[in-house]
Amino acid sequence: MENITESLYERIGGEAAVDAALAIFYNKILSDPLLQKFFVETDIPNLMQKQKSFLTFSFGGPSDYTYWQRGLRNAHRGSVEKGMGDEHFDLVVRYLDDTLQELSVSKDLITEVLSVVEGTRKHVLNK
Repeated sequence: MENITESLYERIGGEAAVDAALAIFYNKILSDPLLQKFFVETDIPNLMQKQKSFLTFSFGGPSDYTYWQRGLRNAHRGSVEKGMGDEHFDLVVRYLDDTLQELSVSKDLITEVLSVVEGTRKHVLNK
């Protein structure tokens, strides 16, 4: 039985799990023709480090992430201007779900992770 007093970050496996997920996840995203246009001229290692900090923070782990809502809007403004919308967000969520399944994360934890991500939709899409 899982210890529910542990953060989501701890329950999914901490830093090693986040690192593994990000590597697989970004490979999927950067290979998708519908999403590639949003990453042209993007420093991918820097992006992955920011994403790691954000996810660690969002999942209750140790993080110096400080940009929460305003940062998400600013970080994605250019992509929204290039046409990023709900269909793209849904695709990213699907790739995250697929990634977590590949890593054998439990269905309950995947649901929890996707709920956290869904909570960012209005900020990412500047709604």
